Amino acid sequence: MAHLSGTDRAQLLLLPEAVDDYVGPDNPVRFIEAFVDGLDLAASGFVRVAAKETGRPGYDPADLLKLYVYGYINRVRSSRRLEAETHRNIEVIWLLRHLKPDFRTIADFRRVNRSAFKQVFREFVILCRQLDLFGRELLAVDGTRIKAVNSKDRNFTRRALTKFIHEADEKLADYMERLDEGDAQEEKASNNGGSGPGDGKLAEKIAAIKGKRDRHKALLDELDKTGEEQISLTDPDSRAMARMTKVGVGYNIQLAVDVKHKLIAEQEVCNQVLDMGLLAQTVEAAMDTLSVDRIEAVADRGYFKIEDIEACEKAGITAYVPKPIRGPAVAEGFFSKEEFRYDPDKDIYLCPADQVLSPRHFGKSRDNVKIDYVNRDACKACSLRERCTKSFRRVSRLENEAVLDRMASRLAARPDILDQRRESVEHPFGTIKQWMYQGAFLMRRLENVRGEFSLTALAYNIKRAITLVGVAGLIAGVRT
Repeated sequence: MAHLSGTDRAQLLLLPEAVDDYVGPDNPVRFIEAFVDGLDLAASGFVRVAAKETGRPGYDPADLLKLYVYGYINRVRSSRRLEAETHRNIEVIWLLRHLKPDFRTIADFRRVNRSAFKQVFREFVILCRQLDLFGRELLAVDGTRIKAVNSKDRNFTRRALTKFIHEADEKLADYMERLDEGDAQEEKASNNGGSGPGDGKLAEKIAAIKGKRDRHKALLDELDKTGEEQISLTDPDSRAMARMTKVGVGYNIQLAVDVKHKLIAEQEVCNQVLDMGLLAQTVEAAMDTLSVDRIEAVADRGYFKIEDIEACEKAGITAYVPKPIRGPAVAEGFFSKEEFRYDPDKDIYLCPADQVLSPRHFGKSRDNVKIDYVNRDACKACSLRERCTKSFRRVSRLENEAVLDRMASRLAARPDILDQRRESVEHPFGTIKQWMYQGAFLMRRLENVRGEFSLTALAYNIKRAITLVGVAGLIAGVRT
């Protein structure tokens, strides 16, 4: 039996007469067309929306925006690859009406309009809100790190620079001593009528180390001038991330995900290494887009910061953030602070041995008043002393720590909410990094990276919304 064979390439075909016939009614490009055509690009911040009366005609920003939205939805982010799609992809040919911008034009559009993409993302969130795709009751907040266009070898921390300079000075001192010894031997041999060994390689090593030390010293001086703790040479805004992340140098991506359908309500890119202090500002921005006055938000231990939790309460955010297990007592294997019960009416702590710890010392912890609760006499005769302290136990409490007590009570009443957070926020992160291949940024500098990720988050939301209501449902929402 013969294999299947194709048709003759020279055979004439009766193809459809119009490109439109190749694009079905449920093709996502039809929604991209309707969505972008419904935007006020000038109000969103796009440049060159109105064509100039003189000079060579340029491309409509709407067409280039359609190209980028299509590209990010279909995992094509490179400007060169997008240019190739305009020549061979029938969907792109339909979307751009046979326009074929070159890769420089495509790349320049993304760079020049980097700030406007955030507003496009928000416009789609508003559309999803109108379609009732957001529950607007509970947001799951988390951060992830994405690699920057900067290797670890091109990133220097203040500590690393100081260490290298110190080691270089020690090496130079050792080499100079050996060089002096060599000079002395050479002089002695010369006086005896012979020739010394010489050490040209040692002199070369000294010159190389001096040059490298001077470069590192210049970088350290730059850090002293700016007050920063690290410096990156390829992408100056990128930062070395925490060791537990697999990203060497990159950016911190913050997402606020609505738990109803796992849609992204707010996204932001920063170069802050830790998540502490980012909860309130991320959720507040989401509340503004979702048009709500109050909302619940759940995050992991990395967001635990009393000032941030207090800011959430003032902004109408009911926060759920578990307390991390840390502190010198825990490190030494003693009872944790959570095992000491606080009585707000009497302003005392009860220790695991049911002894009363009263407020004794007052001090400052950053901008808060810190109060120490102790009972030296009880500790001296306590049978649990070996499991609690080496001398006497002191429990510290901040003046505004009641906000943490209220949050602990809420968490105790809803222990499943932490699983709900993980199930919700890990979905977009997994999709973006694995399915969309967004493991690294293509652009440099913080503002450019923010624009790039706005397109990524927009593409994720569009894919998710199409799954939920379909292309026809989204187009109907645009036209209402």
